[in-house]
Amino acid sequence: MKETSMMGTVADRIAEALGRHGVEMIFAQSLPSALILAAEARGIRQIAYRQENMGGAMADGYARSSGKVGVVAAQNGPAATLLVPPFAECLKASIPVVAMVQDVERDQTDRNAFQDFDQIALFQSCTKWVRRVTVAERVDDYVDAAFTAATSGRPGPVALLLPADLLRSPTPVAGAPRISNLGRWPLDRTRPSDHDLQTAAERIANARSPVVLAGGGIHCAGAAEELARLQDEAGLPVFTTNMGKGAVSEFHPLSAGVLGSLVGPRSLGFYSHELMSEADLVVLVGTRTNQNGTDNWRQIPAKASVIHIDIDPTEVGRNYEALRLVGDARETLAALRRSLESCDLALRRNLRAPLEERIASFWRHFDEARHTQYASVDSPIRPERVMAELQPWLQRDIAIVADASYSSMWILGQLRAPRAGMRFITPRGLAGLGWGFPLALGAKAAEPQRPVVAVVGDGGFAHSWAELETMMRMRLPVTIIVLNNGILGFQRDAETVKFGQYTSACHFAEVDHAALAKACGCPSIRINDPAAIAAALKRGIEGNEPLLIEVMTDPEAHPPLSLFAEMDRAA
Repeated sequence: MKETSMMGTVADRIAEALGRHGVEMIFAQSLPSALILAAEARGIRQIAYRQENMGGAMADGYARSSGKVGVVAAQNGPAATLLVPPFAECLKASIPVVAMVQDVERDQTDRNAFQDFDQIALFQSCTKWVRRVTVAERVDDYVDAAFTAATSGRPGPVALLLPADLLRSPTPVAGAPRISNLGRWPLDRTRPSDHDLQTAAERIANARSPVVLAGGGIHCAGAAEELARLQDEAGLPVFTTNMGKGAVSEFHPLSAGVLGSLVGPRSLGFYSHELMSEADLVVLVGTRTNQNGTDNWRQIPAKASVIHIDIDPTEVGRNYEALRLVGDARETLAALRRSLESCDLALRRNLRAPLEERIASFWRHFDEARHTQYASVDSPIRPERVMAELQPWLQRDIAIVADASYSSMWILGQLRAPRAGMRFITPRGLAGLGWGFPLALGAKAAEPQRPVVAVVGDGGFAHSWAELETMMRMRLPVTIIVLNNGILGFQRDAETVKFGQYTSACHFAEVDHAALAKACGCPSIRINDPAAIAAALKRGIEGNEPLLIEVMTDPEAHPPLSLFAEMDRAA
């Protein structure tokens, strides 16, 4: 059969525009066929996923790791509906992903064509912006508008709907060529007024017990270096939210670690939360002050004044009235540091030494409290022991990814970030199970030379294990740690606390995840003895090949969340 070239078509014009925006890969499954053929002809790599939900999460992980826009493509109808879950995560987590979604041919709209669906209504709930392109002459305009919407202001996902017949249409003669590259984020960097910055600086200088609570916006804006300088220059203790972990080095003497709901017995927050409760000023940076990040909105003291830095004006003051510093976190923190140069910071300097000693005592108490679990030689294996074996590898340039629920809580609460700007990739925007592994594949696609470790539970991994074949076929070697406790841990424990019982869905039949991996051609190992963890990690991280490490973990173990505090104290 004669090959049909995509050259000179609208599909080719779109592929050309994607290349202009620095797009090197598209997460897709062949559709829209005309677009993918044109993109591959122009050297854009297709990372072919097995299911759209996972493909969207891969594009998310790529965007978080690369600083570039993730691009995902899908067929219309049922395939498009499967992009809704990962796009909801991107919307909440402020991650720019552009979806290229096929639509029915233009003259078939509203005629009950095969797999026709109101895709504008579908994507309006989970994107910043959605448009259907119907005129070939406007293709470049719409592609640029999509990238602009994704990367400007608060970043987020967008969808561009492309009728199948339009993609095959010839490209009209172009007008003035567009040359801008809009594929990196954030696109625009704004900052507050000098007056507001000076007011904030004076409040910081005069406060007796100020603290910073840094969220995921630090990572989105690339603001970790500026925050680290502010922490040091102004002597400010820094907490982070779950998504903000790694915003500062947690070995800095003024770093108090992750707070949020990780405040139960044997947690760092069990000791450090008192510092937050005594604060007379709280500086919020890049956080939406959500439920988990504030332990049910209980942690910001009512007596404290609040300064809130965020790119999204609707988040500032949402839950706490604040001095509004609306702007890019990096630019705003840099400008705030300049404003502090004119302030007297003697009070901050005088209080620094005792503050550092107090924070050091929090870490000492935490290490003592968790020692039994952290050094456990028991089988089934304690997840804390897995984290103890993983901690030394953080000195290397590796990426740590975790699934939602307990997997991310073990990572966020037990590992200690050794440097500012180390991003721990977790789906905490919407916290849906199953995204950990595909996020890791996206991160690996973004940085092929960097070892990637994904920590997932057996419950979450069941959503995504079909992508083992994707990992092998696309040559995206990731070290996967499956914490297999045979249960839906959070569901069982939360229901036990709330109802004194749990439903029959919480226990699984036995699954041999190591055998599943081998069936896909992925090397694997099942571990029952904690002494074997170190060698398995070394093999996975240092060997340039994929490895699934199935760790048989204690089903009675759970992270020290506030929800379980009473139960843990009674144990």
